[in-house]
Amino acid sequence: MSIERIGLTHRWCDAAIFNGIVFLAGHIAEKTEGRSLTEQTEEVLALLEETLESAGSAKDLILSVQIFLTDISKIAEMNAVYDKWVAPGHAPTRATVGAQLASPGHAIEITAVAAKRSAA
Repeated sequence: MSIERIGLTHRWCDAAIFNGIVFLAGHIAEKTEGRSLTEQTEEVLALLEETLESAGSAKDLILSVQIFLTDISKIAEMNAVYDKWVAPGHAPTRATVGAQLASPGHAIEITAVAAKRSAA
């Protein structure tokens, strides 16, 4: 059994791949100063897509998504961005919760599990 890790640091990795399944770490916006939930959501989803690509996956292969919002009352604002991003016909299972995030200024954190693209 082999586990592949992408973006490995001492404390975490951006993704771990085992048995054709890609487990993504929680992704947060790198730029938060003065940025709205909409802007942070757009950035986080773009970062998720980059990590999926580097892991040999894609957003249409996402199986499950967990979304953490510091202000759950803004779920409609986040959904407006998410609904445009999710691959049509490939919506994953999803949970969205209100949460206090570890880093001040971050309005959203998203983690996911996806299938790895099959080798052709």
